[in-house]
Amino acid sequence: MSHSLRLLGLAALLAAGSPARAQVTYPRNGVYDERPGLYAFTHATIHPDYQTTLTDATLVIRDGRIEAVGRGVKVPAGAVVQDMRGQHIYPGFVDVSTSYGLPAPAVANRAGRRAGPQFESQKTGAYDWNQAVHPETHAAEQFKVSDEQADAYRKLGFGAVLTQQPDGLARGTAALVSLRTDRRETDVLLLDRAAAGFSFDKGSSTQDYPSSLMGSIALLRQTYLDADWNQRNPQKEQNLSLRAFNEQRRLPAIFEVRDKQSLLRADKLGDEFGVQYIIKGRGDEYQRLPEVKASGAPLILTLNFPDAYQVDDVYDATRIALADLKHWEMAPANAALLSQAGVRFALSAADLKDKKKFLPNLRVAIRHGLSEQEALRALTATPAELLRAQDQVGALRPGLLANFLVCSGRLFADDNVLLDNWVQGQRYQLSELPADYRGVYTLQVSGQPERRLLVAGKPEAPELKVVLSPRDTVRGTLSVSGDLATLVFAQQSKAKNAAVRLSGYYTADSRSFQGDGQLPDATPVKWTARRLEEATRSARRDSAKTPEPVQLGTLLFPFGGYGRPTLPAQETVLIKNATVWTNEKDGRLEGADVLISGGKIRQVGKNLSAPKEARTIDGTGKHLTAGIIDEHSHLAISEGVNEGTQAVTSEVSIGDVVDAEDIDIYRDLAGGVVAAQLLHGSANPIGGQSALIKMRWGMAAEQLKIEGAPGFIKFALGENVKQSNWGELNVLRFPQTRMGTEQVFVDAFTRAKEYQQEWAAYRKLGRGRQKKTPAPRRDLELEALVEILEGKRHITCHSYVQSEINMLLSVAERLGFKVNTFTHILEGYKVADKMKAHGANASTFSDWWAYKNEVRDAIPHNAAIMHRAGLNVAINSDDAEMSRRLNQEAAKTVKYGGLSEEEALKLVTLNPARMLHLDERMGSIRAGKDADLVLWTDHPLSIYARAERTFVDGRQLFSLDTDQQLRRELQQERQRLVQKMLDAKKAGAPTQSAVQRAPGHFHCDTVGEEKELDQ
Repeated sequence: MSHSLRLLGLAALLAAGSPARAQVTYPRNGVYDERPGLYAFTHATIHPDYQTTLTDATLVIRDGRIEAVGRGVKVPAGAVVQDMRGQHIYPGFVDVSTSYGLPAPAVANRAGRRAGPQFESQKTGAYDWNQAVHPETHAAEQFKVSDEQADAYRKLGFGAVLTQQPDGLARGTAALVSLRTDRRETDVLLLDRAAAGFSFDKGSSTQDYPSSLMGSIALLRQTYLDADWNQRNPQKEQNLSLRAFNEQRRLPAIFEVRDKQSLLRADKLGDEFGVQYIIKGRGDEYQRLPEVKASGAPLILTLNFPDAYQVDDVYDATRIALADLKHWEMAPANAALLSQAGVRFALSAADLKDKKKFLPNLRVAIRHGLSEQEALRALTATPAELLRAQDQVGALRPGLLANFLVCSGRLFADDNVLLDNWVQGQRYQLSELPADYRGVYTLQVSGQPERRLLVAGKPEAPELKVVLSPRDTVRGTLSVSGDLATLVFAQQSKAKNAAVRLSGYYTADSRSFQGDGQLPDATPVKWTARRLEEATRSARRDSAKTPEPVQLGTLLFPFGGYGRPTLPAQETVLIKNATVWTNEKDGRLEGADVLISGGKIRQVGKNLSAPKEARTIDGTGKHLTAGIIDEHSHLAISEGVNEGTQAVTSEVSIGDVVDAEDIDIYRDLAGGVVAAQLLHGSANPIGGQSALIKMRWGMAAEQLKIEGAPGFIKFALGENVKQSNWGELNVLRFPQTRMGTEQVFVDAFTRAKEYQQEWAAYRKLGRGRQKKTPAPRRDLELEALVEILEGKRHITCHSYVQSEINMLLSVAERLGFKVNTFTHILEGYKVADKMKAHGANASTFSDWWAYKNEVRDAIPHNAAIMHRAGLNVAINSDDAEMSRRLNQEAAKTVKYGGLSEEEALKLVTLNPARMLHLDERMGSIRAGKDADLVLWTDHPLSIYARAERTFVDGRQLFSLDTDQQLRRELQQERQRLVQKMLDAKKAGAPTQSAVQRAPGHFHCDTVGEEKELDQ
């Protein structure tokens, strides 16, 4: 017989449903006992999928797969028949977020490891340069069947799980496996390459880079580009990691994130490369529901709801952020809210330290509005579809795996009991169906009047009450073991030592108890208790309490203190009779009016008429200015302001990590700040790209960014970049001297010029030659520097000492780029002429000095001297606290240097707008500009002035009146939630200790993800 015929014969044998014993190919220590596994489950209520129910139906399985399901199915000869009357059969659950059967990832000891930084990967082999990128890892190659772990999942209803080690940025492939444990790994492996895994967490990597969230995002972005190049040029680099990465591009991609903002970041990254991630979040997705829905991303939802906080102590309660209090209340509604919004999701037991909470928490989610149908869908059909495994799991159809649950009743009912979990045709008994003795009985004890006996509670824990008289009911105990029963109760409600003890047995046919007993005086008696069916049904109807509807607080944007249910709308507003500081040639106008509508300033003048739809604000005795712009800020940044692990990190971007929920945004609005440049820190000579934002409190991160704003980037000089104060372990990263800092700039821009020329040469080729010529490899680090050379990106340089300022000016002119702004620039008064000749701006502090060695020559007259030298000068904060009073910082230049009041105000309005190339839109009050305005209660440079109203794009995002209202609402909401937690604790709910959030502030020299804490 030929080889091909033998293969055809084998295929025919398999197609005919050959018994599993024919497939055993490995030796065993003992006899073989492989049975065909033919079962028929008859007269069951079967739910073949999440939207179909079949009554009095039959399910037939053979050799671990479903053979038939439906009404009127013929039972095959030789089948083991099980009568399932009164029981329900559902598809087995599928969990798409586990590490079942895999070794735990190594714990990175970055804090206490070695003497110094680790710049390069320590992994042996032809793999990626960064340890956190290891797509060559395959779960199927590490997976081992685990009885203990599988049992824990089976008890929850799961029959199959996706397993992957949660480690690194590009994690490799996950495997889909069944939870059958009497077979080898080869038998339970359903899909060896089921999905690719990603995250922003570097995991066990001991390599320094990346040290920030923006570094993780940049590394993943560069990895996609490297993989594309590697695929087009397979002969130029044999990189096993990139080869594996490309092979996985066809797989479902699962991205694990820490919160809802990173969910949106991950989706944005996927959009850049045409990838729709399946995103596993942390249960707070509802807090950005509109944006999450708009992303179109399927989600993996956990049911890890927070416990109530211990709020008995008033001081402890005040330590808990409103967002945490509200999340406790609203987290159980997460799935319901997403479902109602049409967001597709799968449910998972991930993140639960105690897996036993999964089913109770699922029922809580259902009580909070998730339909039972959607819950079943999220545990069966959706995970199967996301993994493209609907031909194996997720439903009960012929040909699919025989993974199903046998239940005593409706799957998600409170009194349902999971009886069996069948996995690949193998039964795993979870529990026995407890006999249900609950009901109303007539109790007859010899020699005594007939009484009523009430058995309530749960079948496995019955509760007994005996009605002695219409006004006298006593509680007792009912103990049942098999068919044997013992009842104990008091003969009189207040009598002591008067227990009646009855023992006997239960007869199912007559639904009655009978036996012998003893009265309190030791008199022997006979007794019977016969169930009254009509009375039992009536009692059950009466006891079936309709659960009270769940009451939830209002969803706020952003989610927490000072958030609002809806964003204030753009208004038509006429501000009348104010002192208007125009920052234009008109100067300061007394008793003037300003009309805004559609987000723009429409008119400036006197005696303006209010349109019909306009709201009029009386500005008498008040001052109206353009909104303050902070040229140097580090607020509203997530998980790290510095990527200081390398000397050049121009590939990273603050724009990737804008934190739209930083309370400092609201605080800045209260100080009249409407916009800021969010800068990378100063840990390296060439840092990351900036983000220019408006303080659009309540909007998502992408909406905060100023549309059409030019690109900026952070450079730095001085002590920070050469790690002067980083400790003796940090003496390896170049540069360690000011001379080395210069060489970093020279080297970087020399490489950038070469890169620019390489691409220019390629683009000059005709289409025909381009098709035959490999395109250069894209390098995000060098692309940002090329943008500087081409004038598309502007430099903001952290600087102090005149010698270094002179050095960078020289390097810039020699290599053909321009320094847009020197920030801090505390010795700018010494080199103002050279800065003017170069065309640089100066953004400085008002009167900071003596806080470190290199600022010892700082003087408070610095801003005024540079201004008089012809430089465009601004005052910045570099501090989330100071930014709220930049008007006062600007006022100091009137004292230190004698600037006019109008010139002083421009230092924080028009001048920073010019530095940021936004002065055509912002910085002054002129028709056509953005309606970013502040109405002050007093002279804007006065220490007594408060921002009464702050408008951003014509939206009133702060006012003193609204602030007081929000404060009252915040306290009322806190009190409501505290009382609700006290009630929950009283009812027996678990609690946790109060934990205070300490978000703190980033500064230029903050290294790592931890902020310097507010004191």
